[in-house]
Amino acid sequence: MLLGKTLVITGVSSGIGARTAELAIAEGADVIGIDMKEPAQPSANFIKGDLSTPAGIEAVVKQLPLRFDALLNVAGISGKIGAEPTLAINFYGLRLFTEAVARRIREGGSVVNVASIAGYGWRANLDRARALVAETGFPDIKAVMARHNIPNEIGYPLSKELLLLWTQKAAHERLFKDRSIRVNAVSPGPVETQILREFRSVLGDEKVDSDISRVGRAGTASDIAPVILFLASDAARWINGANIANDGGLEASINADVLGF
Repeated sequence: MLLGKTLVITGVSSGIGARTAELAIAEGADVIGIDMKEPAQPSANFIKGDLSTPAGIEAVVKQLPLRFDALLNVAGISGKIGAEPTLAINFYGLRLFTEAVARRIREGGSVVNVASIAGYGWRANLDRARALVAETGFPDIKAVMARHNIPNEIGYPLSKELLLLWTQKAAHERLFKDRSIRVNAVSPGPVETQILREFRSVLGDEKVDSDISRVGRAGTASDIAPVILFLASDAARWINGANIANDGGLEASINADVLGF
């Protein structure tokens, strides 16, 4: 159900983004890839760009076609370099870019955000998440962190908490809903990509190893890409505002501990 569709995929040069693009092409889609780094396989449809600043986003938007079928927001960073750039890339830049191209997505099209099991705490931290999502546009992130007392070390999980909350809100915002554009998320657990090593330094070996042991193995990019593409396809035409926990059962295991069942 991807044959003939045009997909815009961010973070296309490595990991989950690269595998998603590869599989989409195999399924008959045209892919426009965006990344700060050149992909290993040169592509005429690749746009080199920086989605962490309004100026960088504007430059990328100018190079995109006026109509495409789906936006797959795969690009993200681990939080190792601090909360400010992590929030810029993983949430505020992602949101600004998505809103900037929303009217180019065909009616009935799709937005898929790659979140994370690390965003699990959005409900427990709802007041904070709601306040940070309410910051419009691309705010002064340093000032936002100061106003809300955001410690530097929680940048990654916080960015994913915000992304999960915004995904549900965006699904019912007029910018998307009036044109039947679905907005969904996929939350991977630990995945064997280059970024997993950085997660060990950010989250700690004990946390990462515990998560992997709960489900038996770490995931791979090939475990995640098909679910992203499912949400981009017409097979998911009545799924909207949802988050699919693609994590080998990790969220279910955590729920059992947290909720006591």
